[in-house]
Amino acid sequence: MTFRIPEVGHQLPRRGNRFSAFVGRAALRLAGWRFAGDVPDLPKVVFIVAPHTSNWDFIVGVAGMFALGLRITFLGKASLFRWPLGPVMRWLGGFPVDRSAAHNVVDQTVDLVRRSRHIALGLAPEGTRRKRARWRTGFHYVAAGAGVPIVPVALDYGTRTIRFFGAHTPGPTPEADLAVLGRLFDARMARHPSQY
Repeated sequence: MTFRIPEVGHQLPRRGNRFSAFVGRAALRLAGWRFAGDVPDLPKVVFIVAPHTSNWDFIVGVAGMFALGLRITFLGKASLFRWPLGPVMRWLGGFPVDRSAAHNVVDQTVDLVRRSRHIALGLAPEGTRRKRARWRTGFHYVAAGAGVPIVPVALDYGTRTIRFFGAHTPGPTPEADLAVLGRLFDARMARHPSQY
């Protein structure tokens, strides 16, 4: 199995240096992970990353982010941004949210994307590691509200692959996006298939 690093274009927000890229790539290689697909070169994008059934998803995602030299902005529950984790979470690209005010979170996130010159926003469409009957629809409202494409990314534990799919223009309704994007993922990809 070859370890190919997808090219990351100049429009995407970047982070790190050769050393951080080396550490991220070494961590993925040691754990047996690889990349598949291409990373679309877009100045603003919403990455939806699934399945999300384990805390390990975050570790794999951070290693992938450093390996690619990508600056990903992600939302996290506000409690994760308290001392001592807070400074680290912000440095990694975290943006604290109060999950009790769902609509306000969408509005704030749309505003964040609109105000940014370059942003790669990473969201877990399930919104939790627990099993849900269907994805939450916030990713659709953020992408549609900010007028940016959605790029699905699978953390496929079955093949240990971080898989990038092509860019998707938000549809007219959340249901339209769920129908198209949901088909790209299945329980066999999850670290804990029974939770997806």
